[in-house]
Amino acid sequence: MALSCFHCGQPVPQGTDFVLSILGEPRQLCCPGCQTVAQTIVQAGLEDYYQHRSQQALPELLRPQLLDADQRQELLLFDEPSLQAEFVHLDQDGRKHVTLIVEGISCAACIWLLEQSLQQLPGMQMASLNLTTHRASLSWDAEQLPLSRILNLFYQLGYKAYPYQPDEAEALQQREQRTALIRIGVAFIGMMQVMMYAGSLWAGADTGIDPAHQDYLRLVSLILTTPVVFYSCIPFFKASWRDLQTRHLTMDVPVSIAIIIAYLGGIYATYTGTGEVYFESITMFAFLLLLGRYLEMRARHRMGQAGNRLQSLLPTGATLLIKGEEKLVPARQLQSGDLIRVKPGHALPADGIIRRGCSSLDESVITGESLPVMRKPGDSVIGGSLNVESPLDIEVSQSGQASRVSAITRLLERAQSEKPKVAVLADKVASHFVLAVLIVSALVSFSWYWIRPEDAFWITLSVLVVTCPCALSLATPTALTAATGTLRQLGLLITRGHVLEALSKTDYVVFDKTGTLTSGQLQLVETQTLGPLDANLCQDIAARLEQGSEHPIAQAFDGFSQGQAEHIHNHIGQGVEGIIAGQHYRLGRPDFACPVNPPAPPAAQGQWLLLADEQQPLAWFRLQDSLRPEAAQLISQLQQQGLQVALLSGDAEANVAYVAKQLHIQHWQAGALPEDKLTFIEKLQQLGHTVTMIGDGINDIPVLAKAQVSVAMNQATDLAKNSADAMLLRPDLLLLAKALTLSKKTRRIIAENLAWSLGYNLLALPLAAMGWIPPSLAALGMATSSLLVVGNAMRLARL
Repeated sequence: MALSCFHCGQPVPQGTDFVLSILGEPRQLCCPGCQTVAQTIVQAGLEDYYQHRSQQALPELLRPQLLDADQRQELLLFDEPSLQAEFVHLDQDGRKHVTLIVEGISCAACIWLLEQSLQQLPGMQMASLNLTTHRASLSWDAEQLPLSRILNLFYQLGYKAYPYQPDEAEALQQREQRTALIRIGVAFIGMMQVMMYAGSLWAGADTGIDPAHQDYLRLVSLILTTPVVFYSCIPFFKASWRDLQTRHLTMDVPVSIAIIIAYLGGIYATYTGTGEVYFESITMFAFLLLLGRYLEMRARHRMGQAGNRLQSLLPTGATLLIKGEEKLVPARQLQSGDLIRVKPGHALPADGIIRRGCSSLDESVITGESLPVMRKPGDSVIGGSLNVESPLDIEVSQSGQASRVSAITRLLERAQSEKPKVAVLADKVASHFVLAVLIVSALVSFSWYWIRPEDAFWITLSVLVVTCPCALSLATPTALTAATGTLRQLGLLITRGHVLEALSKTDYVVFDKTGTLTSGQLQLVETQTLGPLDANLCQDIAARLEQGSEHPIAQAFDGFSQGQAEHIHNHIGQGVEGIIAGQHYRLGRPDFACPVNPPAPPAAQGQWLLLADEQQPLAWFRLQDSLRPEAAQLISQLQQQGLQVALLSGDAEANVAYVAKQLHIQHWQAGALPEDKLTFIEKLQQLGHTVTMIGDGINDIPVLAKAQVSVAMNQATDLAKNSADAMLLRPDLLLLAKALTLSKKTRRIIAENLAWSLGYNLLALPLAAMGWIPPSLAALGMATSSLLVVGNAMRLARL
């Protein structure tokens, strides 16, 4: 059984010997980086970190990052006052304050370790980290401690930190959320207290209650309801006034009228000792509506933040070449025509054209290509791409708002700006329903004013209470909430309320390839020997040659090495060569491994690498991005249900065609850019299809936002998760099939709830209008109707 690194939880490669005494026992570590970080923790007296840490969190920790000289130099940019002016605040005592986003936090032990480590820095005044938001609030003396040293400490401990810069819109959203939570809290406290007094009043009505006690309970209920009406319900009143001014009726109008009339009627009943009070109905109704709207607001805010975070893909600094000399400058200062140098392991700060150098670039940010692609002088490159192998000199063509990343942001905004047809139809239906309620209430009030004026107020109130859209408002959200909770337990997180309704109507499912239907990582799937060496020995030689390389091909040989090679030399775009036990070996393209008479690769699909010595070829290795084990079963289930399936990918045509053939997918498209994917989805929607999109990459963000339903994989980028309507919590595509089944059941439950609530209103309305239902019975009927709707929805909570 393979050992696991005591620090990061990753497998310990065979042949390594990194050991450190931790908690009184020798611990096996996987690499020099983990050994350095663990030794730093032990020497700092923070050894208790390993006792607090959750074992389940180990595999999720970021690996420690040992920064080279260039990366440390880039961190020094954060010490420049011009750059700090955007996110560092100075108080009256001369102390600096900053909020950082920290990546890699997985449990409370991470928080403890970082806070303890930061507080040991000289000049650090305050260091507080939030486990939920992964934000660090720091305050320090700038004369003793530069910001670059603080950021470097995060890297040394295996985390990554960068400034948190909320724009004005995001700051406004935070204030809006805080205010909404306070309103909900006031309504909840008022509801709990008033319900307790209402129970006493109801019991007293049957058993007899002293009038003085009744008046006291009513007065206390009135006092507790007043802040709910004049603070928590303010959004309803403002929206109603706005609707009346714009002549566009929404549910806020009858809700506001019912709350105001019930409140005024309660005041009248309290001071005259006649009639009924409805303070418990007011507080309960206010709390439920505020809670539902808060959840909707949170989902809306998160959708808007995805575009803001796209710009964080571009690095903060750039190496500008001026007369051959390197100068590190903020990336935002780059202009078209500037010549920059991008070193291996660094991201491109802007779009441009390569003027000198050849290297492989990881362009999955934009294209979704599963492997780095070779780029040479004259080729256009995209900002945010990662340089994998060697330095490049690039002439900037587009930067800032003109870059390709910004173009994706605009595509995202365009997709989000279009309102779904279902939402437009719901607005129209709601407007007609509200208008009908107001007209009926007005006619009832006018009629009873002439028939029996003393009963007009109470009968009108009964009509408003009976027709109050409480059950109608709960019919859909309660069913969606129950179904959402069930899916969350299964492993599918729903982040927007429309998902289940739209999922039940889905007739076209579109998949991304890399990281969605496939694992997204190259694996060695076949070894064909050609010479005297067996497969195991050939794999060992190849692994030794690839040791130390960050290329995805090298990762496919992890775990096969039993030693090290000498004089390793990497030939960009061709392969690698080295010496093992005095023998010279080459691994890579056939014409590189065997320059004279290179053999043709086998016909099987995949990427073939050839291993050869100086005399002969030794073995073929087939690398492939393997299909997820459940992918074929899912596609089969979808097709059996009558759904059409399509595959969209930015990968090469041969790879996409192979996956489509394996999964029996007839509709597929290779080399698709974000614009192509968005156009494909728009065409399907114009033909009347309801589309569900499943993806995982940043290049999928616009199409995820455009599809009626979008699902992000569990290992998707944060931006893709924020843009998607749902997210898989574990790598099991079959959860999508379960979600489709549950969505149809949810749709049926919603239809039953709507039928009941509308049927109740149509039955009770004429009875209340004729004066046969007193306000107290109307309130009881409204509450009973709501409970039936909720109870029916709870059937969806059964796993």
